[in-house]
Amino acid sequence: MRTRLVLLGTNGGPTVRLDRSAPAQAIVVDGVAYLVDCGEGTVRQLAAAGIPLSSIEHVFFTHHHADHNLGYGSLLLVSWVTGLQRQLSVHGPAPLAQMTDAFFAMNAFDLEMRAASTGRPPLTGLVRVEEFSGAEFSGQEIGGGAVVLEDDRVRVTAARVHHPPVEESYAFRFDGPDRSIVISGDTTPCEELIRLATGADILVHEVTYPPAIEAVAAGMPHAATLTDHLRDCHTTVEEVGRVAAAAGVGTLVLSHFVPGDSSVSDAEWARLAQQGFAGRVIVGRDLLTL
Repeated sequence: MRTRLVLLGTNGGPTVRLDRSAPAQAIVVDGVAYLVDCGEGTVRQLAAAGIPLSSIEHVFFTHHHADHNLGYGSLLLVSWVTGLQRQLSVHGPAPLAQMTDAFFAMNAFDLEMRAASTGRPPLTGLVRVEEFSGAEFSGQEIGGGAVVLEDDRVRVTAARVHHPPVEESYAFRFDGPDRSIVISGDTTPCEELIRLATGADILVHEVTYPPAIEAVAAGMPHAATLTDHLRDCHTTVEEVGRVAAAAGVGTLVLSHFVPGDSSVSDAEWARLAQQGFAGRVIVGRDLLTL
């Protein structure tokens, strides 16, 4: 395959786990990597997957919850100290530019010292931020999708999805030379995602298992608030198969598991997701390549 999908991190939420890293995935086309989200530990996961930092030309953020962007600064700095010479383009909703500037400010001493002592070009000149908003999708229905990048290898389309209370939350579709891959981001079941994913070869979709969430939350303060929040802004495993079926995708890949521990077996995730969907279901694991 010229177009590969690598699941770098499949855990949902900011909790650190040893068996699942934070959300991130790479679309690799003819050796060039397009990174979607950058949770904590993404740089290490890229190394484990054998994806050189030098191969990453574009980074996309679905939204700005911490589990999706906590590794962003590490990606920038480690890419730079390991030889970044060309411009890295970073795409996503606001406040992406403000976040990038804040990282530069926080690390100004280190960045200035390394540039002076090694002769590297300043990192600040190697990062190009391209913010977008659903309201700015020229000529497109909000949520209906708009092309945010097109080069010689892929066309990347974004659609705003439903992840309250976050208004600017996106799914991305990558149409490569031989496959089409959709990353749902965090979302409830919504028509915007179904339209974006229609006919795709692979849909990577977030998933929750409410009974296990309720069991975990039972001993926490404000348990009802937490469970209500997760129910209102995510997709359950019983719903995800119907989303995939409505979009007519070939393969459904489960990821961003909540909970991400072993309280739910792979067989149970697959069984429930298969309901209403005749295609292939894959229970995602870190470093799985498709």
